[in-house]
Amino acid sequence: MNRSIEYLKAIDAVWRAPIPEPVMARARRSLLDYLAVTCAGAAFQKDKLKKYFDFAQPEEGQFRAIGTGKSLVLKEAVFLNGLNGHALDFDDGTNSGIIHLGSPIFSLLLPLSQRYGIGIDAMLRAAVVGYEASYTMAVSIQPGHKALGYHATGTCGTLGATIAASYMLGLTDEERFQAFAAACVAASGMLKVLDDGSELKPYNVAKASLLALTALQLGKSGFKGHADPLGGRGFFKMMTGSEDVALKPVLLGGSYAIMKSYTKPYASCRYTHPAVEAAIRLRDQLRAEDVTEILVNTYDLAVAGHDHTDIPGSYSAKMSIPYATAAGLLYGRAGLQEFSEDAVKRNEILDLTKRVRVFADDALSAAFPGIQAAIVSIRTKNGTFTERVDFPKGEPENPLTEEEFRSRYDGLMAYAGVDAAGSAAVFNTVYKENATVEELIKNL
Repeated sequence: MNRSIEYLKAIDAVWRAPIPEPVMARARRSLLDYLAVTCAGAAFQKDKLKKYFDFAQPEEGQFRAIGTGKSLVLKEAVFLNGLNGHALDFDDGTNSGIIHLGSPIFSLLLPLSQRYGIGIDAMLRAAVVGYEASYTMAVSIQPGHKALGYHATGTCGTLGATIAASYMLGLTDEERFQAFAAACVAASGMLKVLDDGSELKPYNVAKASLLALTALQLGKSGFKGHADPLGGRGFFKMMTGSEDVALKPVLLGGSYAIMKSYTKPYASCRYTHPAVEAAIRLRDQLRAEDVTEILVNTYDLAVAGHDHTDIPGSYSAKMSIPYATAAGLLYGRAGLQEFSEDAVKRNEILDLTKRVRVFADDALSAAFPGIQAAIVSIRTKNGTFTERVDFPKGEPENPLTEEEFRSRYDGLMAYAGVDAAGSAAVFNTVYKENATVEELIKNL
């Protein structure tokens, strides 16, 4: 059996079916989430971006690098979109696939939509299929893929972005297959980038988007890949160590992948969120200065690489369950300000972080990914306080309200320096009938 054809036929069936309006509505919110997060990411990295521009001297062009105020050649725009889209680790994703879905896809689709004059609705339809392609592959090869050290956002994200763009641009079946074959060859992503204060996690998204573009160009140009790039010693063998991978069905559980995605209310790795929320709920019952120890029990996949208490900088803080939990308890929030380079040097939070210990819980591990839980027990001089969170805010089971989402969007845009009028114009354009992508991003 040709596994690649099996997979691509399943994705093609999603493309050919009408996309329900609630799914398109969710896609509009996902696009707004991406734009706000990417603009804020560019602001967060402004010093590094200045050095990048000074050294690389990227060629000016007509394609917007979101949040930078610059129009560059196509490949630079795609790359920088990905780099900024994941800079804050604030972009959407799913726990079951252990993958950020939107950032690789929109980083590629937006500049391509500019180039070919494609409208927002057409782009969003392709994005929905790209989410499905990335998620279906990720959920089929996880958690073994992560255990081997791979970052699915880089690997499966490359495949999903390639497939989304191939449909948006109307590639033939043959061209799409060959683009997919090239993407399988190129796909990569290392989880080591989130260890020990490394700042290269966004690079996985940047190169996923860029590799998807080059795969698309190779497929369109007639370069032929293997007849089954997934099977044999192909993608499955490389990414899991085994050829014997059972592909999950598309629309798993009867819903689109984009409907399974979370929107982050806290500016840290999703693995930290149940503990953050539990700490926020408990903070009114105790005083931080009375805390002697904080115990966090959660599922095993969340522990490795996320239980560190040494915090050399902002990137490390975002990956740390102890730091994020301490922020929730101290401040009652865990937003951009709590993970700034200034904030992560404060003695009060670093001292509390040292008092947090994280453990893998067998029962919670068995319940994952159906439940993404943490149990936080805070020991104080006056007793122990415990809180369990199964579905932190932003999950499909506990979504942000319209008001909460708009407040988050406005806050990210303000952080990025986008004035209120410009921010509102972007928001409204996403819902405007027959609006083009060019119209949407001209001021970003």
